[in-house]
Amino acid sequence: MEQPDAEYLANQPAVYWTGAAHTAVVAFMHAEQSALGTSQRHWMTLNRLAVTADGLTRNGLTEALRASMTPQVGDPSTYAEVLDDLLDRGWITPDRTGRFTLTDTGRAARARLAALAPRLRARIHDGIPEDDYVRTVRVLRRMIANVSDQGRA
Repeated sequence: MEQPDAEYLANQPAVYWTGAAHTAVVAFMHAEQSALGTSQRHWMTLNRLAVTADGLTRNGLTEALRASMTPQVGDPSTYAEVLDDLLDRGWITPDRTGRFTLTDTGRAARARLAALAPRLRARIHDGIPEDDYVRTVRVLRRMIANVSDQGRA
């Protein structure tokens, strides 16, 4: 891929390129995960429950994942469908208080999805030296801080 000169790139709008990168990466992830009959929201839910010892309620899960529910990932108002699907598959189960936890089947499904991660990461990072990736993430984190309350302290 031919790279434009630095002056041209320095004047490119961050809002366009961050949005385009998000859209492209999420579409790629969806396509790859759909081959297993899942979506990014399935993966995010299984991951969240895997690190939450006491489980989470429907509302708790929705709130925990709300920041990740961009239009490309899916509207939070349709998240109940994902939870119902995970219940139907037997991947999650509610306790008597309505808190969901992973089942053994859910942990196995999460492991299958996690096995995709190295291949997906390799594809996304192809041709990008690790130090460039780290620098890019640092720059993005700084941009976020610059325009949020984090940078105004």
